[in-house]
Amino acid sequence: MKKGIIALGLLASLSAYSQESYVPQAGEGIVYFLPKTKVAIDIIATKVDYQPGDFSLYASRYLRLNNISSQPESHWEIKDIQVRLVGVPDSTKAYIMKLKDKSMASNVELTDKGIVKAINTTSTEKESLPDYKLEKPQPHENARKYMTEDILMAGSSAKMAELTAREIYNIRDSKNTILRGQAETMPKDGASLQLVIDQLNKQEKALMQAFTGTTDRTDKVFTILVEPSNDAQEQVAARFSTQLGVLPAKNLAGDPVYVSIRNTSTLPMPEEDKKKKKADGAIYNVPGKGNVTVTYQGKKFFNDEMAFTQFGYTEVLVDGLFDKKVNTRVIFNSTTGGILKIDKD
Repeated sequence: MKKGIIALGLLASLSAYSQESYVPQAGEGIVYFLPKTKVAIDIIATKVDYQPGDFSLYASRYLRLNNISSQPESHWEIKDIQVRLVGVPDSTKAYIMKLKDKSMASNVELTDKGIVKAINTTSTEKESLPDYKLEKPQPHENARKYMTEDILMAGSSAKMAELTAREIYNIRDSKNTILRGQAETMPKDGASLQLVIDQLNKQEKALMQAFTGTTDRTDKVFTILVEPSNDAQEQVAARFSTQLGVLPAKNLAGDPVYVSIRNTSTLPMPEEDKKKKKADGAIYNVPGKGNVTVTYQGKKFFNDEMAFTQFGYTEVLVDGLFDKKVNTRVIFNSTTGGILKIDKD
C-alpha cells in the first residue's frame, strides 16, 4: 500500500513535464526517473571596495606615496571558475519498477526529485555543494585609536596629516632601534620582542590607512547551469563586467564567458531505447564522455573530460537478477544514472 502511494505521488509530479515524456500508468509499480546531466559553472567573483583615507590628499606630500585615490571605488574581478556536473530528472526517461511476487526489486531508493539511487540497499552517496574558501572583509583598525593628543587637537586636516606622518616615522625608527638591539629597554626574550614588533606594526598599519585608505575583498559564487548538446562550441554561458559583475548571457554590458562541450564518447550506440521502456528489469544509463572547456577573455579556466548521460545510452538490468533466490543490490550514480556498484549473494 505504501509503495502504491509513493508511485501515485510521483505520477502526480509528472504532469509538469513535457507531453512527449513517457508517463507510466498508475498502479503498475514504483515510478522513477533517470537523470540527465547539466553542467554547473561556478564563477567565483570578487567584489573589491576601496574607501579613501581621511588624509589621502596629503599622501604624496608627507609620505611620498603617489597614485593614492581620494575617491571611493568598487569593481569586480574573476577569481576562479570551476565546473561540476549535476543530475536533473530526465522527463523523457520515466520508468516503472513493477512489483511482482517473485521479484526482490521492490525496495527502491529515490532522491527527492525521483531519480533512482539504489535497489535492495541504501546509497551512501551524498549530494553536497562544493566548499569553496571564500574571502570575506576583515575589520580595520581605527586610526584615531593610535593618534596622539597633539594630532587630535590639531586645527586642520593638513596639520593632522603632518603630525600623523611624523608619528609613522617615529614608529619606524622605534622598530629599527629595537631590531638593532640599541633600545634603552630591550624585550627580555624572543617572544616579548615579537610581541612589541607586532604591536608597532599594528599601529603603523592603522595610521598608514589614514593616508592609503582601505580595501575590502568579498567573494561570491555565481552558478550557471548549461544543458549540453552535441558539440556545442563557444556557447555564451554568462557575461562578466568589471563594474557590474556576473551578468546573464543576453546582457551585452559584459564580456562573454564561453563554454564548449565536445562529445568524446567512443561507446557503441545500441538500438533505440524505445523497446527498453517496455522491457522487464531496471533501466539505467551508460554515460558517455564529453570534454568541457570554459574560457574568458582568451584565458582557459577549465578544461577536462567529464561523464554525460546525453552522450551515452540506456541498458536494462534483467528481471532475473532480482529473483527471490538471489539477493542483488545495486547503487546508481544519481548524477549520471550509471551503476556505481552491483553485488549479490
